[in-house]
Amino acid sequence: MDSNDDKRLIEEETAISAAFQELLDVYLASQHRKKVEKITKAFNFARQAHKGVRRQSGEPYIMHPLAVARIVCAEIGMGSTSICAALLHDVVEDTDYTIEDIQNLFGDKIARIVEGLTKIAGGVFGMQASEQAENFKKLLLTMSEDIRVILIKIADRLHNMRTLEFMPVNKQYKIAGETLYIYAPIAYRLGLSKIKTELENLSFRYEHPEEYAAIEKKIEKTQLERDILYNEFTQPICNSLDKMGYKYHIIGRIKSPYSIWNKMQKKHVAFEDIYDILAVRIIFTPRDGEDENDECFKIYIALTKLYDAHPDRLRDWVNKPRANGYRALHATFMSKRGEWIEVQIRSERMNEVAEQGIAAHWKYKNNGEDTSNDGQLDNWLHTIKEILDDPQPNALDFLDTIKLNLYATEIFVFTPKGDIKTMPQNCTALDLAYSIHTFLGNHCIGAKVNHKLVPLNHILQSGDQVEILTSNSQHVDPNWLTFVTTAKARSKIQATLRRQQRILQREGEEKLNAFFAKEELPNTVSNIEKLWQLHNFGNKEELLAAIGNGAVTLGNDDKDAILGNKRLKLSSLFFFGNKEKKNENSTSGKRIENIDRKQPIKLTDESLNNNFMIADCCHPIPGDDVLGYYDNEQHIIIHKRNCHVADTLKSSHGDRILAAYWDTQKTLYFQAPILIKGIDGIGVLNQITTIISQQLNIGIQKLTIESKDGIFEGTVWVNVHDVEEIRKICDCLKKIKNLQTIARID
Repeated sequence: MDSNDDKRLIEEETAISAAFQELLDVYLASQHRKKVEKITKAFNFARQAHKGVRRQSGEPYIMHPLAVARIVCAEIGMGSTSICAALLHDVVEDTDYTIEDIQNLFGDKIARIVEGLTKIAGGVFGMQASEQAENFKKLLLTMSEDIRVILIKIADRLHNMRTLEFMPVNKQYKIAGETLYIYAPIAYRLGLSKIKTELENLSFRYEHPEEYAAIEKKIEKTQLERDILYNEFTQPICNSLDKMGYKYHIIGRIKSPYSIWNKMQKKHVAFEDIYDILAVRIIFTPRDGEDENDECFKIYIALTKLYDAHPDRLRDWVNKPRANGYRALHATFMSKRGEWIEVQIRSERMNEVAEQGIAAHWKYKNNGEDTSNDGQLDNWLHTIKEILDDPQPNALDFLDTIKLNLYATEIFVFTPKGDIKTMPQNCTALDLAYSIHTFLGNHCIGAKVNHKLVPLNHILQSGDQVEILTSNSQHVDPNWLTFVTTAKARSKIQATLRRQQRILQREGEEKLNAFFAKEELPNTVSNIEKLWQLHNFGNKEELLAAIGNGAVTLGNDDKDAILGNKRLKLSSLFFFGNKEKKNENSTSGKRIENIDRKQPIKLTDESLNNNFMIADCCHPIPGDDVLGYYDNEQHIIIHKRNCHVADTLKSSHGDRILAAYWDTQKTLYFQAPILIKGIDGIGVLNQITTIISQQLNIGIQKLTIESKDGIFEGTVWVNVHDVEEIRKICDCLKKIKNLQTIARID
C-alpha cells in the first residue's frame, strides 16, 4: 500500500468519525433519553461489518447507514432504538451476520425492525413474481407491528435519492419511479410532508431533468416579483398580530418544482398560468390558558379585516385533522395586487406534527398529551394488515391496492345515528359499506344519502348522512371493481371473487372428470391442455371456472380435439391463449434476446420499425422523456417516463427497466392529440385547420369538437415527426385570439 492509499484511508476514517460525532450531536440536542453507549455499540458493530465495502459513489459503505441514522434522528425525530436499527439496517442483508446475531447483541426490538428492513428472496406471487412487490409486502407486514420500520425505510430511500447520481441511468429511472409511486405517498400518509416533497422533487429531477431545470430557472427568475408581493402582503399581518400580542413567525412557502409540473400536466397550463406558487405560513406560540384551535380562528378573523377571503377556500384541518395527523387552518385571501394567496395558520405543535408526522405524535403521546388522531393511523394500519392477510395473486394488483388511498383527500360523512366517518374523497356508498364491515359490503344493494335512495356507485360528499341498505340475496359482482376507490373495498371484493372462483373450479373439475369417464378418455395433463387451448383460455384454472359456471359445456368438439380429429381447424386446436396475442400496450416489435440492461437503447427509425413497441397507453414520440420495458415475451416496449403504466412497472419490475434515448431522422410519423379550448366564434375552426394544414404543412388525422354556451372544446390528432413539431403547432395556435387552452394530451 503506497502513501496515497494510506492518506486516503486516514481521510476516510476521519470523515467517518466526524459523521458519527455529528449524529451524536444531533441526538444529544434532542429531547430523547440519552443512550449514547447503545448507539456507539451499534455504530462500531456496523462499521466492522461493512469494513472494506464501498458504495457506487466510492465512499465507504458505513457512510450510508450513518446518513440514514442522521435523517431518522434529525429529520424524523426518532430515538435511540430507531437510530440503532438505522445503523444496522443493511448488516443482515449485505454481510454474513444473521438476525439471531442482532437479537443476541441488541435485543428483540431492534432485531425485529432490522428483519423488517431486510430484503427477502422468493415469494408468493410465483415464478414471474415481482421481488420488489414481495419486499414491499414484507416491509408493510412488519410496519403493521412496528411503524418504525417504514420510517427508517423512508429515511433509507431519502438518502438513496440524495445520492442517486452515482447509479446507472436505468437504475435511476427504476428507483425514482418507485419512490414517486410508493414512498412519497407513504411519507405523505405518515405526515412527513417535508420529506415527501423532497422525494417528489428528486424523482422529478432524475426522470425529467430538462423540465426540472426549466421550472427551477423560472422560479428563480420570478423570485424578486414574489418577494415584493410577499413583503407587501405580510406587513399588515405582522402589524395586526403584534397588536394582538402574539409571538409568531411568518414564512413564505414556494410550491415545489414537482408540484408545479404536476399541476401544469393535469391542468394543461403553462408555468405563467400557475397562480398559487406563493403561500404564506403563520406559526404562532399559543397563549397561556387559551385553546390553540380557537386561536387559529382568532387570527383568521383578524386577517379578514385586512383582506377579502375566498368564500370557498376555507379548510378547517384544525378541528377535523387529516388522516395523517396534519392540523392547520387554510384560507385564501385576495392581495392588494389582485392575486389570491393561501395562508396556513398553525400553532408550533401543529407545525411540528406537519413536519415530523407520526414521530411528533408519539412524542406528545409519551408526554401525556392528547393525540386524538391516533385512531386514524390505527385504522389505516388495520386496513393494511387486512390486505396483507388476504394475499394478492398479482404483484401489480397488490401495489395498486396498497397505493389507492395514500394520497386521498378526506371527507366526513355521518351515520344515521350521527356518528362521523372519515373517508377518502370520491369514495362511493359501497366503499363506505366495506369500511364499516365486510359483510355489509358484500351484501350492499344501495344506500340512502340524506334520506334519498342512491345506487352503490353514488359518490359521497362531505357532510352526507348515509344509511347502507343490504339484502342477503345480494352477491359480490366483478363490476364493482370498476367504481370502488378504497383499498379495503377493492381488497375484499377481490378476495370474495377468488373464493367464488375456487368454488366454480371445484364444480368444473367434477364435470370435467365426469366427461372423461363418460367418453372413456384418459384424464391427462396433455388432454386438459388441449381443451383449454381449444376454448381459447390461458390455463386450466380458467377452463375449470368456465365449465363450473356453465359458460363452457363439454361435448363432441372437445372429444374430437382430444382424439385429434382433422375436422377441427388446426388454429383452434393449437391456439395458446394470450401467447398468440399482440401485447395490449404496443403496436409492433419482435423478440430481443440477450439484452444488456445496463446500456441505454438507441431509438432509431429502423429500430422503431423493426425492434421496439410503442406503448398505446401514453403514445411517446421523439423528444419525449422515455424508457424501455423488457417484458416476459422478450419484447421491448417504449413508454413515457411519466406514464401511469410505466410508474407501476418501475415499482414492480424495476430490474426490467431500460434507459432509452431518441436518435431519429424525421422519416417516421407519430400520431399525437392536441387539446383545444376557447370562446366559440365564426371561423375559429377554419383558422385552426388552416394553420396546421396549410401554414405548417402538417397532416390532421382526426378532429373532434363540441360547442356549448359559447365555449368550444375539441381534440386534434396530428401526424408529426417529434415533440418539436407539437411545440410549433401550439405556439402558432396561441396566436388565434379566442383560443384559451392549447396543450398536448396523452
